[in-house]
Amino acid sequence: MARPMTMAEKILAAHAGLDEVVPGQLVECDLDLVLANDITAPIAIKTVREIGAGVFDRDRICLVPDHYSPNKDIKSAEQTKVTRDFAHEMGITHYFEQGCMGIEHALLPERGIVGPGDLVIGADSHTCTYGGIGAFSTGVGSTDAGVGMATGRAWFKVPETIRFEIDGKLPAGACAKDIILYVIGKIGVDGALYRAMEFAGSTIRDLSVEGRLTIANMAIEAGGKAGLFEVDDTARAWLAGRTERPYTECHPDPDATYLKVIKIDAADIVPQVSWPHLPSNTHSVAESRDITIDQAVIGSCTNGRIEDMRAAAEVLRGRTVNPNVRCIVIPATQAVWLQCVHEGLMDVFIDAHCVVSTPTCGPCLGGYMGILAAGERCVSSTNRNFVGRMGDPTSEVYLASPAVCAASAVAGHIALPSDL
Repeated sequence: MARPMTMAEKILAAHAGLDEVVPGQLVECDLDLVLANDITAPIAIKTVREIGAGVFDRDRICLVPDHYSPNKDIKSAEQTKVTRDFAHEMGITHYFEQGCMGIEHALLPERGIVGPGDLVIGADSHTCTYGGIGAFSTGVGSTDAGVGMATGRAWFKVPETIRFEIDGKLPAGACAKDIILYVIGKIGVDGALYRAMEFAGSTIRDLSVEGRLTIANMAIEAGGKAGLFEVDDTARAWLAGRTERPYTECHPDPDATYLKVIKIDAADIVPQVSWPHLPSNTHSVAESRDITIDQAVIGSCTNGRIEDMRAAAEVLRGRTVNPNVRCIVIPATQAVWLQCVHEGLMDVFIDAHCVVSTPTCGPCLGGYMGILAAGERCVSSTNRNFVGRMGDPTSEVYLASPAVCAASAVAGHIALPSDL
């Protein structure tokens, strides 16, 4: 009988063809999906061509031009052309042209390209998002992604797992984004370095799938190799009729061995703001109200889903953005964009004097659509606030939930919706 295992251990063992694995063990695994974007794909493509065997499966590779698309300049256009030409040459099934694309980590779960029990590598650090629906997904370098595209296999060191048991009811105004900011503030940006983060407890069970994806997305901001959630009835309902392939649920054994178990009372998780220049520099919104802002960004692979758009619109409805603030709203996919139209959320955003963009990673990485000038401050529902992340090295990024970003855009300083 196999040893009791965590979710991460079970998925890696299954894909390595082994009955069991242990933390620290090196295993070679079959991959379900390999992902790259318009920045990382060209290097991966070069690796595929050097290997010379083409791609292992044209249905198991996903190429999404989302970082600088629509192309912002000649160099980004050339990057995207390399990706596009390769996708057409190889007959890649999951290539998403501009007009069909979305931010990759929102798009893949939405389209059912990734599912529970999958093993996924992506040449983007926030590939860990798919753990929100029970996949082991992790970011790798472009060269590793290229080898994966060519061979369908990758090496892993089995990570230790930290289990986070979060129970109770969240305070008014708190949401999934506040949970992960609170966790990162508690353990630090290297608190889960090369470890799987397994989330459980009554608070987690009460979250929507969108909320779980938000938390898994930011596992990497604590150094995590992956962030994992068990599939339950909420997830099954969300996945029904969505996934392209049959999926395998993976549940941890009750007596699995964890590096540590961290228990958190949800009542302690008030709305959070991560001050510059680390996601772990967390403070309550209440102690951040004196911070004036120049820009607010609502979107990204962390918080650009329809649930996030609704939360922001609820705050902005009947209000206008402070004249000293630019508020940029970016639905994460074309489907979310269209749903915003159908639900009247676009009217709310435009009436509130927001800029509404096509799906793009743009401002999150300082690419375009919201670059900060020297000394400017932005409150953002994105995932990183490093020095120069969104523009000039003297600019500042504060991380918060979509509702707090919307309230701050109206107030002109970091604020709760209840402050308005």
